[in-house]
Amino acid sequence: MEIQVNTKLKIAKPVNEVFEALVDPTKMANYWFSSGSGRLEQDKTITWRYEEYNAEVELTVLEIQDNQNIVFKWGAPGDEHVVTITLNELDHTTTIIEVNEKGWNENDNDLISNLLGNKEGWVYMLTCLKGYLENGITNLRAAIVF
Repeated sequence: MEIQVNTKLKIAKPVNEVFEALVDPTKMANYWFSSGSGRLEQDKTITWRYEEYNAEVELTVLEIQDNQNIVFKWGAPGDEHVVTITLNELDHTTTIIEVNEKGWNENDNDLISNLLGNKEGWVYMLTCLKGYLENGITNLRAAIVF
């Protein structure tokens, strides 16, 4: 059985604006990671940084289709997850964004906690993205307290 986390949110912006906010590291810095080593492009390895948490993550873009989807893998070797972000244009002013992450180890003793934390993270990221795109809010990023 493949375990996955799935999260969806409606954003009142055209699909191309949502896509650009995901692939452009200068836009991403307004709602998610503080910086990125480059724009998301197929077969490219990128490093995203969270200055506030003194953390970084490396990801490899597996597939990208403009205004439709982004697929990347991230995580430690042997514990990598695949994330698929799908954009569905509801109409010319509204986008449904869906994030699906898979690669969970069903034998992990902390599986439930990890799944809940992951779901929480994606809901938070999408909420920050929505606030940024719809209302120009940039002070939600990096507000989670661990």
